[in-house]
Amino acid sequence: MVGDVVAVTSAFAATRTQPAAAARVLARFGHALSDPTRARLLLALRQAPGYPADLADELGVSRQNLSNHLSCLRDCGLVVSSQEGRRVRYALADPALGHALSDLLSAVAAIDPLAQEDHR
Repeated sequence: MVGDVVAVTSAFAATRTQPAAAARVLARFGHALSDPTRARLLLALRQAPGYPADLADELGVSRQNLSNHLSCLRDCGLVVSSQEGRRVRYALADPALGHALSDLLSAVAAIDPLAQEDHR
């Protein structure tokens, strides 16, 4: 888990000096948000870490479907997992991602009339 956080943090730090790295980071983030279930999953994890069974119930998807989305988000470097006994807990890889999601929602609400109604 620590290695994943370091890799994500390093990727974000690289975006300050390398435009190509910044584009790759944004593309991964965009890919993660391109699916409504993954977007909802990120928003749920923004509120608090969670366990797959609980997250599947909260989002109204099958556990297998949720597992596939969690795998994608892990591959994108946006979520990390930690073993807790026999359970696995998932969380955003960095608290800054939660802030970025909030900022993105606010920015979209400011320019998209349909989002303004949903964002309230």
